[in-house]
Amino acid sequence: MDFLASLAPDDVSPLAAVLVVAASFFTAALTAAFGLGGGLALLAVMGALFPPAAVVPVHGAAQLGANLSRFGLQRRDVVWPIVLWFALGGVLGAALGGRIYVALPEEALRAAVGLFILIAVWGPKPKAFEPGPRTFFLTGAVGSFLTMFFGATGPIAATMLSATRLDRLKTVATHAACMVAQHGLKTLAFGVIGFAFAEWALLIAAILTAGFLGSWAGVRFLRAMPEARFRTGFRLMLTFFGFYLLAAAGLSVLRTG
Repeated sequence: MDFLASLAPDDVSPLAAVLVVAASFFTAALTAAFGLGGGLALLAVMGALFPPAAVVPVHGAAQLGANLSRFGLQRRDVVWPIVLWFALGGVLGAALGGRIYVALPEEALRAAVGLFILIAVWGPKPKAFEPGPRTFFLTGAVGSFLTMFFGATGPIAATMLSATRLDRLKTVATHAACMVAQHGLKTLAFGVIGFAFAEWALLIAAILTAGFLGSWAGVRFLRAMPEARFRTGFRLMLTFFGFYLLAAAGLSVLRTG
């Protein structure tokens, strides 16, 4: 118990630290298998167990490590031109988001992302949403801007990638590389803002170790998965998170209203 207590900052209990580390393994496996889902699930666990001001910065550092694990395991399948344009847009989005951090209502942002995902997955595809440098750049900018406020915006990049019709390995690998860029920029921005990452370093290291093991397990599952099953699961996962974000926004309004 003393060892567990030494991992966590003073305002986090040893039990909370253990639960988040365990959640890191399972959520990383989920993301490695389907390309998304784990980040939002881990954010929910952290939101319930960590101090509110620490949730988004620590989640960003944890997701940076988890996606680095996925990227390292799947780097041969990355489509680099997509990642380049996404990262360039991400620089703009993170810079703007850092300047107005928590100045916008979180409920409106959640609802907007949820609607975007559902329309992009199930609605008609306008010409402006066709895959290309402009689309990749704008997706990186919007995702990096929004991730400064509520953390898990992986479904935005996943929605973009669903329009490219890449195979399952390229989809998940490219998503991992895009998320490395996004969470790396976010972690850098929070460091500039002044978040005390040093106090959380040991716990973040434990979360990252568990996330690597989860990513390894998830990648093995992905390589054995039939392509048609992946596409169905990927689409259903996007739909679930679209409705989840809308519901979360509505519940938050009801609680505060």
